[in-house]
Amino acid sequence: MSVQIGNIDLGEFPLLLAPMEDVSDPPFRYVCKQNGADMMYTEFISSEGLIRDAAKSRQKLDIFEYERPIGIQIFGSDIDHMREATEIATLAKPDLMDINYGCPVKQVACRGAGASLLQDIDKMVAMTKAVVEATHLPVTVKTRLGWDDNTKNVYEVAERLQDVGIKALTIHGRTRSQMYKGVADWTLIREIKKNPRIKIPIFGNGDIDSPEKAAEWRMEFGVDGMMIGRAAIGYPWIFREIKHYFKTGEYLDKPTIAERIDACSTHLQKSIEWKGPKTGIFEMRRHYSNYFKGIENFKEYRMRLVTAGTLEEVTEILEEVSQNPRYAAFEDEVRY
Repeated sequence: MSVQIGNIDLGEFPLLLAPMEDVSDPPFRYVCKQNGADMMYTEFISSEGLIRDAAKSRQKLDIFEYERPIGIQIFGSDIDHMREATEIATLAKPDLMDINYGCPVKQVACRGAGASLLQDIDKMVAMTKAVVEATHLPVTVKTRLGWDDNTKNVYEVAERLQDVGIKALTIHGRTRSQMYKGVADWTLIREIKKNPRIKIPIFGNGDIDSPEKAAEWRMEFGVDGMMIGRAAIGYPWIFREIKHYFKTGEYLDKPTIAERIDACSTHLQKSIEWKGPKTGIFEMRRHYSNYFKGIENFKEYRMRLVTAGTLEEVTEILEEVSQNPRYAAFEDEVRY
């Protein structure tokens, strides 16, 4: 059966790209969409920033037709400000609104936003209700298991947020205190999915980094879909690989050097188009090592890429990589 969020049809088992700060911008989303991401989200946007009309927050509202369906994710600690931010974000015409109740970083959680709301479920419910009432769009939520091992309250959260009108819930299988350490635990996610009261789609998030794990966890935990974050950084092909494995039980060939260069070049070009040459090239530097991760003797090229200051320089370096005979063997090694 197709998974529905409001009037959005996501197909039988959608793969979602996680909203990641300083990663999930339009250039990155473009290459992920090309490789099979079924739904994506903006980087999380501060409600305070939107209300103040901060340039960085406003820029994060940029969405493009080829990205649909796409959600705008907001976070904040003040209910009235979240309501106002929702009204502002709705004008950008996304397909849905998403609330971040999962970010664990100190700058967010220790200021009463993100995962901090897991310590005050009543406020979380009131905030969610305000957001739902402030927009005609479907509202979804991303959260964690709880604040720590002693307060895993997401079962209650799921029921109460559904009651105030959310249309889907994504659960990261860690507590806030775990940050991104240890192993994600999806057992509570499975319990929520089995709860007869829960009618909305439940998506699992955390540690999905291979086709076989995605297939195994799909069967074991019974979720409606999966959200993939860190595993897609520098490796947007994970979406197509998982889909192929679901369909055939077989692995797709790993991306060749040529495919890596093509995706990297496309990402860079989109980055320059969206941010301008200076910022676009500078911010792309964080991605080079990920695109070419696992390739032996790449350090020299990586160092040159992260210091290159123009599109022409980067293009020239990538052309050298494509012509380097030492990587001819890699083309054979990447085959499963």
